[in-house]
Amino acid sequence: MSASVLILGARSDIARACAHRYAREGYHVRLAARDPDSLEAEATDIALRYNVQATVHGFDALESESFAGFVDALPELPDVVLSAVGYMGEQEESQSDPQAAAEVIRSNFEGPALILGLLAERFESRGHGVIIGISSVAGDRGRASNYVYGAAKAGFTAFLSGLRNRFSRSDLQVITVKPGFVATRMTEGMDLNPRLTAQPEAVAQAIWRAQARRRNVIYVKPVWGLVMAIICHLPEFAFKRTRF
Repeated sequence: MSASVLILGARSDIARACAHRYAREGYHVRLAARDPDSLEAEATDIALRYNVQATVHGFDALESESFAGFVDALPELPDVVLSAVGYMGEQEESQSDPQAAAEVIRSNFEGPALILGLLAERFESRGHGVIIGISSVAGDRGRASNYVYGAAKAGFTAFLSGLRNRFSRSDLQVITVKPGFVATRMTEGMDLNPRLTAQPEAVAQAIWRAQARRRNVIYVKPVWGLVMAIICHLPEFAFKRTRF
């Protein structure tokens, strides 16, 4: 039987690029999102273009009580799960409205961590699997411009690190992806530095390569590794004076 990939948060541009990348390699594709009907056309295109199965499934990262039933209802336990779930929100709203902040934190940390944790248990029982989480460079150090979102992504990064450490002596693989800026519908109209900005297809290719090479943590554009190393090593007294 062909391998399969489950993509959570499948409506994003990055998720769709990943779906095509895995389908091109012969993987059956399971697309999951809050509004699965909106993915029917994409699933049909993938199935016809690559001659694989492509199905859609309802999934809400904020409804953790439904996670076990969601996994049980899948056509099979996937070989790979990729979480592209995320919600940036607005920092000004998050810092003044606890409910808005809670939605950002739950969308970027609680929900993705809990569903990947559940799948990790199933993968461990089976003996193999690949877990891929799309985190963010925003989680490397808290910054005034997006610290609620960044804190949530920092938690998700730490969770993935813990899973990777837990399963380091098994056949389970855990990959943390930090894309940096990506040219998507979400960033359309923003003035992004082209040297720091990746295309969704480049993110998908980097993820595929990371799985094949059994990488642990990847910055899609390597320059981000240098940028964040500098930011993370700034002394606190100097960092407090920065605004970015």
